[in-house]
Amino acid sequence: MAKLTIPELKSRKGRGSLVMLTAYDYPTARLAAEAGVDVLLVGDSLGMVVLGYETTVPVTLEEMLHHTKAARRGAPELHLVADLPFMADATPERALAAAERLVKEGGADSVKLEGAKLDVVRALAGAGVPVLGHVGLTPQTASSLGGYKVQGNSPAAAKKMLEDALALENAGVWGVVLEMVPMPLAGLVTEQLGVPTIGIGAGAATDGQVLVFHDLIGVFERFKPRFVRRYLEGGPLIREAIAAYAADVRSGAFPQSEHGYEMDSSALEGLYGKEN
Repeated sequence: MAKLTIPELKSRKGRGSLVMLTAYDYPTARLAAEAGVDVLLVGDSLGMVVLGYETTVPVTLEEMLHHTKAARRGAPELHLVADLPFMADATPERALAAAERLVKEGGADSVKLEGAKLDVVRALAGAGVPVLGHVGLTPQTASSLGGYKVQGNSPAAAKKMLEDALALENAGVWGVVLEMVPMPLAGLVTEQLGVPTIGIGAGAATDGQVLVFHDLIGVFERFKPRFVRRYLEGGPLIREAIAAYAADVRSGAFPQSEHGYEMDSSALEGLYGKEN
């Protein structure tokens, strides 16, 4: 599979045209690439599903770099997007410095930022850094939005979301993530934009979809958002496998001779005393 270019990504208008999945390490990225995913996202959601933070806010640029590098090694053939962590995009200067590291050191092809930070988007796009926008629920600032709730339900909020999405397109993003947005509004935004929309909790009218890998396979069990479909209940399966391993070790059923290595007995002769 050839890596999608920015013009190719921009042309992916149409329901279900883009499949995006998060990946935070080599094996996940490799599996996603082999399964036919179009775009990988190294999201700062890794703070919650991998690092155990309560929110995405504590995630650092160094942590994003660490996981971006790993995902890049796993899927060199896929377009890889990396999130700018909280406050890394507070100013155009900070965003440019962070994006430089994510692209040059991490191997990211694009960066994603939350909210309508138009001056930041213009600075990044002007420097040649492809940008994916993100409106609706923005986890980094969820506390100021009333928590993890659907966004855009009021006339004023819906109007602002549409305006923000259009402004992001004009500023230079190649696409916009719509998170926890009412389905009719997501459909309207998708219709109005000339670049693809990628939904997560925004219904089927968007041009693409993204899910968190750990939600998809059922290994993040702290909570399950309404918009998640689990394609595997991985948590119970993994627990069962680990419990079986522990039981086998304790009973002596593992390891057996086939799990070890033999050696020439002569190699041990000098290590044991010989009886005369």
